[in-house]
Amino acid sequence: MALVIVNCPYAARPFTLAATRRTWAGRILTGAGLALLPWMGYLAGTLPSAEAAAWVALDAVEAACLLIAGTRLLNGRSGHRAAAAAAAVLLVTDAYVDVATAGPGSELLGAVAMAVGAELPLAITCAALAVRSPR
Repeated sequence: MALVIVNCPYAARPFTLAATRRTWAGRILTGAGLALLPWMGYLAGTLPSAEAAAWVALDAVEAACLLIAGTRLLNGRSGHRAAAAAAAVLLVTDAYVDVATAGPGSELLGAVAMAVGAELPLAITCAALAVRSPR
């Protein structure tokens, strides 16, 4: 067992609270970016073609920013701040346009639920990561 620990590339890296924060933030952003991929397929198949092109393009850029920021955090590399800042702006814009263009009734309720439950909390997380990196 000692041989495995000595040869482990992570043995020299001490366990710190900051490392776990970075890991969790990276997992959240990467997971959110990956979750947007099937969502883009759903939008492309259900919306009219003009609307689908715009929403899929917006979600594709969001997914790219989230995946870039998340993988950089997971790999312990710097350079995640610009992608996180861009993702925060895109997520707030997405939430605003979703709510502003939603029809009355269940469509508006769904847009508000998506904004409050997913897009805005993720935007806040991205903005916090863009301003101050987990140490």
